[in-house]
Amino acid sequence: MRYLLLCLGFFAFSAISNPIDNFSEAKRHLQKTLPANSKTLYCGCDIKKQGKKLVPDTTACGYQARNPTLKDGKPNPRAERIEWEHIVSAWEFGHQLQCWQNGGRKNCRATSEQFRIMEADIHNLAPAIGEVNGDRSNYKFAMLPDAKPLYGACEVKIDFKQKLVEPPPAARKRIAEAYFYMEKTYGMSIADKQRKLFNAWLQE
Repeated sequence: MRYLLLCLGFFAFSAISNPIDNFSEAKRHLQKTLPANSKTLYCGCDIKKQGKKLVPDTTACGYQARNPTLKDGKPNPRAERIEWEHIVSAWEFGHQLQCWQNGGRKNCRATSEQFRIMEADIHNLAPAIGEVNGDRSNYKFAMLPDAKPLYGACEVKIDFKQKLVEPPPAARKRIAEAYFYMEKTYGMSIADKQRKLFNAWLQE
């Protein structure tokens, strides 16, 4: 399966014309081109420019930080900034490449042009509140009927024990589209259970 992915990924990579091959460059591009009416992926908050930074406007969306302060009592900076979330986590697509087996993300960045392009692909990046991005980590998506939201009126649910995330309805189609895009473009493998879930989300 890994050999097939690498082969498919090579042909997909070859077909891309002048792709962005640097994650930092991708973030700069997205910040410059972000439409004025954009909202955060999980919480649906408006996004404001504050100097050179992007920050969430939480007055209308009702987001409340799970951890508003750090252990030293200072405000949690990730709760007050926008970060660019990999919808398909770098861990998930990276694990399907040989470079990850030989040294993880650091090695992939250093040795694999395909990984760098996948990591920087703007179709798999979305603005998210930094705290939620960090809490999501590399957890897979699922339905969590028994879990409760942890961020005020923001409806995203995270089960830290099972390492699973349930996004709110407004985000599900975007997430499903990103997974199928990564599959089609790079030959990334999607588990049957996840495929069934994403197909259902496309119909919502």
